[in-house]
Amino acid sequence: MNPSPSSSSPAQRGARPPSGVRKVVIASLVGTSLEWYDFFIYGTAAALVFNKLFFPSFEPLVGTLLAFTTFAVGFIARPVGGVIFGHYGDRVGRKRVLVATLLLMGIATFAIGLLPTYASIGVWAPLLLVALRFLQGLGLGGEWGGAVLMTLETGDPRKRGLNASWPQVGVPVGLLLANGVLSLMGAVTGDEAFLSWGWRVPFLLSGVLVLVGLWIRMSLEESPAFAEVAKKEAEKPRAPIVEVLRNYPKQVLLAIGARIGVDVVFYVYVLFITTYVVTYLKLPSSYALNAVLIAAAAQTVFIPVCGSLSDRFGRRPVLLIGAIGAMVWTFVFFALLDTGSFPLIVLAAVVALLLHAAMYGPQASFIAEMFPTAVRYTGASMGYQLAGIFGGALAPIIATALLDRFKSSVYVSGYVVVVLALAVLCVLMARETAHADIDEVGVRAGA
Repeated sequence: MNPSPSSSSPAQRGARPPSGVRKVVIASLVGTSLEWYDFFIYGTAAALVFNKLFFPSFEPLVGTLLAFTTFAVGFIARPVGGVIFGHYGDRVGRKRVLVATLLLMGIATFAIGLLPTYASIGVWAPLLLVALRFLQGLGLGGEWGGAVLMTLETGDPRKRGLNASWPQVGVPVGLLLANGVLSLMGAVTGDEAFLSWGWRVPFLLSGVLVLVGLWIRMSLEESPAFAEVAKKEAEKPRAPIVEVLRNYPKQVLLAIGARIGVDVVFYVYVLFITTYVVTYLKLPSSYALNAVLIAAAAQTVFIPVCGSLSDRFGRRPVLLIGAIGAMVWTFVFFALLDTGSFPLIVLAAVVALLLHAAMYGPQASFIAEMFPTAVRYTGASMGYQLAGIFGGALAPIIATALLDRFKSSVYVSGYVVVVLALAVLCVLMARETAHADIDEVGVRAGA
């Protein structure tokens, strides 16, 4: 019988009623969905049009590689955003930071939609693109930690895995919105018009969506766990990052290692698939876009299911099932793409994202529970976002380069297997915290 963490937790004694929990979950889900929408429209546009508009003097595959390099800038900025916003999230609260990150991301994305191309301003076009991508990364780097902690630190302690998984659902929802809007614009405008101006509409639409997200988030209250810490100023470190690096370096490293493989799997499955299907297999881009749309829809259901399973069986078992399954499926994934059959491409994408959900659903609580409340925003953000540099930032670049060099997907699959093996090792080395007290999980993990 699992011990209940609810009996003595001060934070949980201040927890909100179910209606308040639902409000926090909805606000976090809406906000993260909008931020990931902003992030993903850039990635999809990088695969479809940025190589032609911002790097027109290169061969198609090389231009795509350069476009993905600008995509990687967002991942480099994410740990910077995690440290900056994590500091203020641990010092002044989760809510204020969540409002700031959403606003930053929305402004940067809207500005990309107004950006002149290489044909208009020359080299300044890709330079400005990189700068705006950096601002996107800063916003998203601070967003994840706050959204996850608001849900993790609120409500029934026996449902922390489920609650913390809801911001993760923002990823497939954002992906659905991004690919859906881009697919719609492509269908309505045609190839020439889409390349000329149609691609800008999804970026400009972000401005309207962000206003909705801000209205929802402004009505939130602070998380109960942070509110308890805030009452005791002496327990709040002046420099959370110093506290994390001094007392929790092992947890940061384990979080990075466990996260890299999950990140690589996702970006190979949802971004590189477009490059592989369009540039390598010479199939219509709609095959990849629509397959990812269908798979993302399935993932929105499976992520919270896996988060809930982690509450019952533990974070580590669910994570391990997903990682080992994905190691096998990556070979099947490309074999199904190679058939050129749309139904089989859909099957490849759906199973791939279901296995990813088994890792991604419990991952939020798995990483956040490694750190105590006073430095949880900074510690969780550092581990999660630093992994993005070695995972999501490099995944499309490495996969594209491997394909270009060896003309075979086997080497891409081998790359996926290696990073997932690292994830398995780190998960096995980490402690199980699913049934620990929210006020003690970080202390126990650091013991």
